[in-house]
Amino acid sequence: MTYTETFASTPASELMPTEIEERVVSVEPEPQLQDLLLNLVALSSYAHQLYTQSHLIHLNVEGPLFLPIHEYLKEQYELHVTHFDKLAEFVRTMDTLMPMCEKGLLNAYKGFKNCKSYETRDMLVTYLRNLEDFGMQSKDLGEMARAVKAPDVENYAAQLVEDSFKAAWFLKSTLRG
Repeated sequence: MTYTETFASTPASELMPTEIEERVVSVEPEPQLQDLLLNLVALSSYAHQLYTQSHLIHLNVEGPLFLPIHEYLKEQYELHVTHFDKLAEFVRTMDTLMPMCEKGLLNAYKGFKNCKSYETRDMLVTYLRNLEDFGMQSKDLGEMARAVKAPDVENYAAQLVEDSFKAAWFLKSTLRG
């Protein structure tokens, strides 16, 4: 993680590239902050995997509830992309880099449950379990953010909890019928 010292003493236009490089200081983050960053990256990975899963179920769902489930999942995968982007932005605001490829992103969160069947109910149950797990992981993130006094991350984690459990409730209500 790097932080840039203030350039107040010399205007940026007068600095040579080597002088700028000398003013960049590498700082090892505190353990609690490091945990928060790792969990932000992991939750970003999870949101990305939810996006892919919900999008593929959206395309593969069949049966009498096709139209409402198809529309619902479209809303969900668009929301997951928004979650991914926002979580990744939090990582970047802390001067930490996101993984550069799909493999690196997938390695950041390995507990994701994959669909093993094309049966609509099976796909939706797997997605439901992932939504609930994402909500629980978001709760943990909120607690970590509170501990390091990061209210922006804490508030967004609360939004993720709400979005996840609301989506899970809708799915449960659909699957019960």
